[in-house]
Amino acid sequence: MALANITDISILALPLTTRFRGIQWRELALIKGVRWSEFSPFVEYPDHEALNWFRSALSFANEPLGDLRRTRIPINATLPAVSPEKIQQTLAPFGKFETVKVKVAEENTSVEDDLIRIQELRRIYPDAKLRLDANGAFSVEDALRLVRLLDHDVLEYFEQPVKSISELKQFRELLKSEGIELKVAADESIRKMEDPLLVAKEKAADIAVLKAQPLGGITRALEIAREIEMEVVVSSAIESSIGILQGLYLAGSLPELKYACGLGTASLLAGDVVLDSLLPQDGFIEIRDVVPDSQLLEVFAASPERRDWWMRRIERCEKLLES
Repeated sequence: MALANITDISILALPLTTRFRGIQWRELALIKGVRWSEFSPFVEYPDHEALNWFRSALSFANEPLGDLRRTRIPINATLPAVSPEKIQQTLAPFGKFETVKVKVAEENTSVEDDLIRIQELRRIYPDAKLRLDANGAFSVEDALRLVRLLDHDVLEYFEQPVKSISELKQFRELLKSEGIELKVAADESIRKMEDPLLVAKEKAADIAVLKAQPLGGITRALEIAREIEMEVVVSSAIESSIGILQGLYLAGSLPELKYACGLGTASLLAGDVVLDSLLPQDGFIEIRDVVPDSQLLEVFAASPERRDWWMRRIERCEKLLES
């Protein structure tokens, strides 16, 4: 049984400081083995996609952790699709930062809305490097239109501007044809694909975004980093500090870490499961073990209906894993 060494499961709903990816609450399961671990595929993900997240949770809960190459991880700030007047307030919890990842192409927003928000961000933080992340929601034409309107020198890369690998290739070719030097990063085109190396084989991106949970755990993510032969950056999926710790261990284990990591997203939570959240200090997070607080587990416990839903999901993933 996959859960044979698990001694506790807590189902939680953590509030967000602002709406992100269309949600206001982050639902997740914490499981306890040798150490606490997190299982938090988004609720809309089907079981076959949630399976890798389940593998990761079980692995981190019970398997030995490898040696770290670094314990101090550089962190970028993350800006959701907030109104321009809320930018400073939203980024304040990140403290000091050199890089901001800007979410674009969110539901009910336009290219013009994104442009206004980016321009205001540049006004407030003129020295910050910017990354854009569309989560595959732009068309090739709209992604290119936004890039044309921006100062390319301040853009570090554009993460998953479009959905498919063929569109990524087309986008890169159009950038090149217009003489625009901008790196393209792949996230969903790696973690949601049956073959996570396909994006590299097709030369569809310059940078691979690695997330421990959706790739099946730290060991598998490190294997992909070795095999993909691309620059890599580590990011999170809006997890609690327990999930962030898994990402930090991945970032600390990579042979090379060129880019600041998107692991400061506990700053976007209005509540966490630990008393001392893993938040950036002076642009870095020091890797340290954290454990859930029993009172916080009670405060943020999901409703009985949501707990039942998650326990059924865990049971289905366990059956898939055993099969």
